[in-house]
Amino acid sequence: MADTATTASAAASAANAATDAPPFQLGKPRFQQTSFYGRFRHFLDIIDPRTLFVTERRLREAVQLLEDYKHGTLRPGVTNEQLWSAQKIKQAILHPDTNEKIFMPFRMSGYIPFGTPIVVGLLLPNQTLASTVFWQWLNQSHNACVNYANRNATKPSPASKFIQGYLGAVISAVSIAVGLNVLVQKANKFTPATRLLVQRFVPFPAVGPAGDGTDSSGPAYAHPGASPDCHVHAGEDGSLAGAPPAAPACAKPRVPGSLRPGPATGYQPLPADVRD
Repeated sequence: MADTATTASAAASAANAATDAPPFQLGKPRFQQTSFYGRFRHFLDIIDPRTLFVTERRLREAVQLLEDYKHGTLRPGVTNEQLWSAQKIKQAILHPDTNEKIFMPFRMSGYIPFGTPIVVGLLLPNQTLASTVFWQWLNQSHNACVNYANRNATKPSPASKFIQGYLGAVISAVSIAVGLNVLVQKANKFTPATRLLVQRFVPFPAVGPAGDGTDSSGPAYAHPGASPDCHVHAGEDGSLAGAPPAAPACAKPRVPGSLRPGPATGYQPLPADVRD
């Protein structure tokens, strides 16, 4: 029996060395957070769209593997790579507070594939009044749903505040976008080519004010991949400070929080939402 255990331990050590995976730590980030590269890789892990295709069976296996590790009943031969992969899957799909599955379009790993078409819609040329209103409304609605789905469920906030923030974000974004489009159309000094170019930049000022309500004094929201005691804060408008970018086209001119230099403990706040 002792020989068998020794052999299994040696095999596990060899496998871990082969994959070059760091020693597993439950609830901790896989990559060092004291360097830009480590924070960048951690961010890529969080938004990895491959986790959208994880089957129900694979999710159950990942959760069970982590439970076995937690209770010290892990079977011999399990590698660090397998444990990190299991944790990545669980954190990408299940809410850290409720342990319930997050609807796929509202997961952080789904923010780019589901959000990019909206960004493309925002940047379409020659938009009508109706199309401008529609894309701005859809953009703010998607952001609000992502924020709500990843909220801190341990500190519930009144629904009225969320609705108030949502309406404020939609109204401000739509008003600015429509107003700027009207001004551009009435600018007689612009050539058709210049007018088209200027219209392409209308989404930038339109989506900016909708996200400026982010405030550290607002209600806390859970960020995916974090333990229940690690949260980021959002303003009462529902804009999550930890939402990742949908596309560079509508990025705000600021450095994502999780990529700024300096040491950090545990999980880093995700990069600021670039669309609202």
